[in-house]
Amino acid sequence: MTMQAILDGTAAFLNHLGLAEEPFGVYYADTKPDNAYGPKTGTPISRELEDRRELDMQEVMKTFSCVMGNVWLARKKKGAAFISTEEYGCPGGVYYCSMMKPHLRFIEHYVSTGFPGTPLHGERYMPSPDAMRAFMEKVNPRKAPAKYCIFKPLSQFTDGAEPEFVIFFARPEVLTGLFTQTIFATGDMDCVMSPFGAGCTNMIGWPLYYQEQGLEKAVLGGFDPSARKFMKTDELTFTVPFSLYSKMLAALPESMFTHETDWSGVRKKVARSVKAWGEEE
Repeated sequence: MTMQAILDGTAAFLNHLGLAEEPFGVYYADTKPDNAYGPKTGTPISRELEDRRELDMQEVMKTFSCVMGNVWLARKKKGAAFISTEEYGCPGGVYYCSMMKPHLRFIEHYVSTGFPGTPLHGERYMPSPDAMRAFMEKVNPRKAPAKYCIFKPLSQFTDGAEPEFVIFFARPEVLTGLFTQTIFATGDMDCVMSPFGAGCTNMIGWPLYYQEQGLEKAVLGGFDPSARKFMKTDELTFTVPFSLYSKMLAALPESMFTHETDWSGVRKKVARSVKAWGEEE
């Protein structure tokens, strides 16, 4: 599919889904879009500096900026968001977006049970630093192919570039359609995954992982308590590799959306949800 065909297909797909917000695409490039939302340049970070005890995490956190927060701004302003090695914002996000390897050991404690004897009690999302380390080492994003990891609305891919992944932001009724269309396009009952991770891990880290494994998997995310502040109530993320998304669009003519199926009942619930949240256009 050409990018124009993708955009045309997306418009039809969104209409079937009853979703007003277009999906975002994510890609890597050496230049970032004008007026993109992202972190400020932070103090240098690396495992090497951390191992030498030359990394001041209080200094690092002075420029903290969540990937999900910047994507939230981009969504509201219909612009782009980015992260880079120097403009990293979050010591976890910079790893999940494949901008830095290896990960900081600090994250193993921060996301689990903290550092004993200190005020940092940890987020308590993982039961121990060892469990968190195993998670980090499994995700293990590839080395980034360019300076920036960029998120922007799909309609802004007009220069011949293609996204690696397509990210939807949706509530359960719409997710029903996304989930089912993914199954219909692949015939794979296990093609939608939902592993543990930060908001950005499930938007990009895990999709990269499955792609590196040679697997076409969609990833359902948005369950990170720390990222919920940057999402609508009841909203989740649904990320698909661009190759799979093309198949989903190509399969639309034979799908439940264009035949007499129970989707018509779900579509009515989508409309009720939109009305309940005051999001009617």
